[in-house]
Amino acid sequence: MSPLTELTAINPIDGRYAAKVAALRPYLSEAALFRTRLHVEIEWFIYLCAAKEISELPPLDKPTCELLRSWVQRFNSDDATAIKHIEKKINHDVKAVEYFLKEKMAAVAELKTKQEFVHFGCTSEDINNVAYALMWQAAIQETLQPQCAALLKHLQSLAKLAANTPMLARTHGQAASPTTLGKELANYSMRLQRQMERLSAIRLRAKFNGAVGNYNAHRIAYPEVDWPHFNQNFIEKHIGLDWNGYTTQIEPHDDLVALLYELTHQNSIYIDLCQDLWAYISLGYFKQAALADEVGSSTMPHKINPIDFENAEGNLVLANALQTTLAQRLPLSRWQRDLVDSTLLRNIGVCFAYSFIAYQSLEKGLQRLSVNEEKIMADLNAQWAILAEAIQTIMRRYNIAEPYEKLKTLTRGKALNEESLKAFINTLDLPQNVKNQLLNLKPSDYIGYAQELALASH
Repeated sequence: MSPLTELTAINPIDGRYAAKVAALRPYLSEAALFRTRLHVEIEWFIYLCAAKEISELPPLDKPTCELLRSWVQRFNSDDATAIKHIEKKINHDVKAVEYFLKEKMAAVAELKTKQEFVHFGCTSEDINNVAYALMWQAAIQETLQPQCAALLKHLQSLAKLAANTPMLARTHGQAASPTTLGKELANYSMRLQRQMERLSAIRLRAKFNGAVGNYNAHRIAYPEVDWPHFNQNFIEKHIGLDWNGYTTQIEPHDDLVALLYELTHQNSIYIDLCQDLWAYISLGYFKQAALADEVGSSTMPHKINPIDFENAEGNLVLANALQTTLAQRLPLSRWQRDLVDSTLLRNIGVCFAYSFIAYQSLEKGLQRLSVNEEKIMADLNAQWAILAEAIQTIMRRYNIAEPYEKLKTLTRGKALNEESLKAFINTLDLPQNVKNQLLNLKPSDYIGYAQELALASH
């Protein structure tokens, strides 16, 4: 059997796109899950030792705490492999981490007699849900959000650069009142900025309340301890996640579902942007930088295809399909627990990976764009009929009868040029200064507040 490499991997995330997702591996890989589970087990053990209520566990001295935490900080591939070997033997991934930790503690005199307080009162999901939440939170904060911020910065720069570039708008694919290229890009930058804020506001909750959420084992062992308060303090103050005190064996994933839907919404905005940029490139409104060694087509050497935007769109579609499926299924659990979510949760990293690949492709595509003002102006100045809106609105102000109907008769389905439009304006009973204003009006002048709105969006 061929060894697993980027060329033999079935999944393109670990194959073709392996280099692009390398930044996610420290947060979302199997080894990362082992390390984070180890972190939770150790922090819970340290927390128990520091509690006055647990008389059997005297407080650990600072060097011992540092030693325990160093096992997480220095966690490496050999450690991950050792845990995997234990898992293969006992067929339980979380218990394998517990046994791994106990083996290491057995070699330390101060810890040897305290091993059985590792995983005290915990079900596997107490460790898992905390570990996953920490991993997802870190992956978003350290990789996805910075990449989106960089993407947004490029988009804002392009919007500012093209703030005063008049452009023919198209509604229903047909020529419409002008805008500016910068304003259209600013629409996206503002949408994305708001969506990024919504995504950042979501806090993931964690449970740490035993086999079915009632602290059964905790209370039978130490009835004098206020375990709900004790464990809430561990999650909120010691771990840094929000607390969910009402659960079955599993945390019900409601906040994760909210995160997935918000991420899907954000990706949908990016898809919308990709499609518009693709169309503008097709119209010639943007030029793409030619790279010397790049081949655009296997048979047509002149082509520079908008592949970055197509790649981004495809990966965003995959991310959204997975995220939507996960978001619909994750809140469901038969009675106190079924194992369906265990399989599903392992694919959250796949969702993040497809999104991350897309964001990089989209940013790369934006960096290659330059504005083709000559082409934009040529298209705009060929569409004098778009000034019909301006003329009929002025006619309304001066109480000229049936303004809309007259402009409809003049323009609808007809090829109108500058001369024929000005001839019509000269027939209107308007003050001469107003008539002169309309006679001097060009399609490129009729942009409303588009420039100001584009610049104000930064």
